[in-house]
Amino acid sequence: MTDSLKSTLFLTILLAIGLFFFLKASSKDRTTIVEITSSQKPVEVLNVIYEWLNVRGWKQTGGDFDQRTLTFKGQVVSSKLLAIFLSLIGGFGSCALGLVIIQIYPILGWWPILLGFIGGPLSGMIYLKKSAREEKFELRLISNGDNEEMTSMRLRAHRDELISLENELSDRLELKSDGSLFKTPI
Repeated sequence: MTDSLKSTLFLTILLAIGLFFFLKASSKDRTTIVEITSSQKPVEVLNVIYEWLNVRGWKQTGGDFDQRTLTFKGQVVSSKLLAIFLSLIGGFGSCALGLVIIQIYPILGWWPILLGFIGGPLSGMIYLKKSAREEKFELRLISNGDNEEMTSMRLRAHRDELISLENELSDRLELKSDGSLFKTPI
């Protein structure tokens, strides 16, 4: 096996590893807990958040008056465009692996190129299956003692949903948080 063939095989394997980790990351749980305060009354804040969640497709599934919690559920939908893109990448990557196999084992003929018909649809189906899931949005009202003019909440939900809530409702509800949602973990 020549050096150029070895490096091509190595790069093709790296391509497959990258696709695997991208598919794994697309279904990773990114649930985050954040504490948010508002200078408005709890009833006003809860009504606005409740309306906002309903508009975004979240349905209230439970709550506990004693614990001061509300629970919402929503369905995450897979991106069809991303599934098609991943299918194309998986197909081209599988065909590239087939070409390398042909160079290593010329006796196989053109058959290894058919790996593209397996790798392409397989990567798209894996993404569609893993990324479509049910998410929870939990809101817990934290008591502030006698001060009912301030609202303090602990929210537990998908990180992107919490960022959207803070971006869209921060001015209207005068929300304040520690800013940890906008920091990258790296």
